[in-house]
Amino acid sequence: MAVDVVMPQMGESIFEGTITKWLKKPGDKVERDEPLFEISTDKVDAEIPSPSAGVLKEIKIPEGQTVPIQTIVAVIDGPGSAAAAAPAPAPAPTKAAPAPASAPAPAAASKPVPSTPATVPAAPAAAAAASTERIHSSPLVRRLAKEHGVDLSNVEGSGAGGRITKEDIESLIAGQSSPASPAPAVAAPAAAPRPSAPPLPPAPVAAPGAPAVHGAQFVPALQIGVPRERIYFGNYEVQPLSVMRQKIAEHMVVSKHVSPHVYSVDEIDMTKIAAIRAKSKDEFEKRYETKLTFMPFFVKAAVAGLRAYPTLNASLDGTSIVLHKEINIGIAVALDAGLIVPVVKNADEKNLLGIQRNLNDLAERARAKKLKPEEVQEGTFSITNPGVFGGLFGLPVISQPNVGILGLGAIEKRPVVINDSIAIRSMCYVTLSYDHRVVDGAIAHQFLHKVKETLENWSEPLV
Repeated sequence: MAVDVVMPQMGESIFEGTITKWLKKPGDKVERDEPLFEISTDKVDAEIPSPSAGVLKEIKIPEGQTVPIQTIVAVIDGPGSAAAAAPAPAPAPTKAAPAPASAPAPAAASKPVPSTPATVPAAPAAAAAASTERIHSSPLVRRLAKEHGVDLSNVEGSGAGGRITKEDIESLIAGQSSPASPAPAVAAPAAAPRPSAPPLPPAPVAAPGAPAVHGAQFVPALQIGVPRERIYFGNYEVQPLSVMRQKIAEHMVVSKHVSPHVYSVDEIDMTKIAAIRAKSKDEFEKRYETKLTFMPFFVKAAVAGLRAYPTLNASLDGTSIVLHKEINIGIAVALDAGLIVPVVKNADEKNLLGIQRNLNDLAERARAKKLKPEEVQEGTFSITNPGVFGGLFGLPVISQPNVGILGLGAIEKRPVVINDSIAIRSMCYVTLSYDHRVVDGAIAHQFLHKVKETLENWSEPLV
C-alpha cells in the first residue's frame, strides 16, 4: 500500500517549508520514524521522520524547493509492495518531480508578478468577508506590512489557504515604488544581460532619498549603491546561500533596518565564578551527568538585570511597549552552516542546575536538527557568546522582536588594579546591544552594572 509523505506544519504560524536534503533515495528501504529528509522553515531546521516503513518509491519535490504544507513530497510503498516498487522509481522521479513543483507556481506567478494586482482594492463583498476572517500571514509578513503601511485585508494571498506570503508583500512594495522611480525601471534591462555571471535577485528600487535596503527584501551589502556587474571580476567562485543563511541574512537586514542599535560595554571580574566552576565542575558532572559551563551563571545574572530593569525584557509594537512578564532567554548556538537561537523558557524560575540542563539539551538538539518550532519562539532577551571562539568582545545584532542582546567576550587572565595594587584576575568584556527607541543609555548601563554586581558577588548555590 502506497503512503504519501507530506510537508508537515512545523508550528502554528508556518505554512511552507524548504526541502534542504533528502536522506534517502528512490529504492531505499526506510523504517517508520527513520529520518527521511531535512527541511528549513522561517523558525527552525529539522529532520522529518518517515511516516511508514517500506521502500521510498518516488521523490516528488527536489532539494532546494519550497512548497506549502500538506504538499505531497514523496511516496513510500508499504512492506507488501516493496518488491514491485523497487524498479519503478528510476523513470518516475524525473517525470513526476516537475508536476507538483510547477502546480503552485502559476497561482503564485499570476498574482505577485504584475505591478498592480496587490494594489487593486478588493471588491466590497470580498473586503467585507476579509474583515470578518482571520488574515493568514506570518509575523515577518505582518511586521513588513506595518513598516510599509500595507493593509493586509486588501492583499490577496498566493500561499496555502489564501495565506499572504513574503513574496506578496515584496511585490506590493515594488509595485508602489516603481511608479515613483521610472528611470531605474528603464535601466534595469541593461544590467540583465550578463552571460558570464549567474543571475541575481532584483535589487529594490528606491527614490534618491529613500533607504537603500527595505526589510522586505534581502539585498547583499555589496549590492547597495554599487553596480552589480562589479561584483564579478578576476577569478571567482559563486556559492549559493543555503536556506539557513538566506533566513539569517533576511532577519539581520530587517533588524538593522528596524532597530537603531546602540552599544554599551563593561568589564566583569569573573575570578570568583571561575574558582567556583573549577572547584565544582568534576563533581557536578559526575553527580548530575551534565557539564558545568559559564553560560548558566550569565543567564542567572541576566535574569537579575531584567528583573531590576524590565524595559530590556520588552518588545515594541507600533507606539506601544510590550513588557513581558516571563523571562525567556534565547541563547545563540553556532552550527556548521550558521546559527540558531533556542530559548530557555521561564529562566527566572529555574536554578542554575535546571538552566544548565536546559542549555545542554537545547544545544545538542539544535546541532542534531531536532528542535521544535516552539523552542525557538517567544524569546524576550538574547545572549550570544563570541568569547567561546576567543573573541575579546562583539557588537551583536538584536534578535527581533527583542530590544536587547548581551554579548559575552572571552574570559581570560590579565593584570588589573585592585586597591591600588596590580593583581591577576579572570576578566571578561560584555557588550549590550539595545534598541534606542525603547532603551536609553542610562538604563543600559544600570542593567550591565547589575549583571556585573551579580557575577562578582555570586552567592547562589549551584543546585
